Amino acid sequence: MARILIVEDEVKIASFVSKGLRADGFQTTVCADGREGLDHALSGEFDLMVLDIGLPNLDGFDVLDQLRSQGSRMPVIVLTARDSVTDTVTALEGGADDYMPKPFRFAELLARVRLRLRQVHATDAEGSLSAVEVGGVRLDLRTRRATVGGDEVDLSAREFALAEVFMINHGQVLSREQLLDHVWGFDFDPGSNVVDVYVGYLRKKFGADTITTVRGMGYRFNG
Repeated sequence: MARILIVEDEVKIASFVSKGLRADGFQTTVCADGREGLDHALSGEFDLMVLDIGLPNLDGFDVLDQLRSQGSRMPVIVLTARDSVTDTVTALEGGADDYMPKPFRFAELLARVRLRLRQVHATDAEGSLSAVEVGGVRLDLRTRRATVGGDEVDLSAREFALAEVFMINHGQVLSREQLLDHVWGFDFDPGSNVVDVYVGYLRKKFGADTITTVRGMGYRFNG
């Protein structure tokens, strides 16, 4: 039975999420304080965290930053009333796996919790890829490190996720919509150029010819 940590200071929302997850068979623990939530998250006792941003003592961005800086790869779904692009990007760049603005439908939150847990358990239980290498680019999926020609390069959480999707599907043309769905994991403005921007980031770090633009269709990773 998966253990879910809910770090949320709005009592009604925390109770609503906790009751819903328990009804679906999950074990839940609720914290209303950012610092306490971080301590729980670092305990190693939980499989996933639902994290609010506006928390007392330590806000959600700081919780996420400290969690990732200490090496935790526990999936985190950010749940917040803030819905600006800046806050969205900040959360994702900080290492969040998903982002849901309030108000939200519980059925959607539940689907995302199940998805993130399936991804983690597939890696741990089924012994799936620990690394992927195409051409001179290598991603270590356990340590989240990337190298190009043997030299390590720094990738943000979103850059790594985008590179992983490209490399696992290397040689295939992936549309912007597919990349948004796989990497950002939520309904993003289809008119946004976020995919193009991040492809540009990867080209600078991997090489200009690594990713080809297929006009009218999307992108292809060549390696």
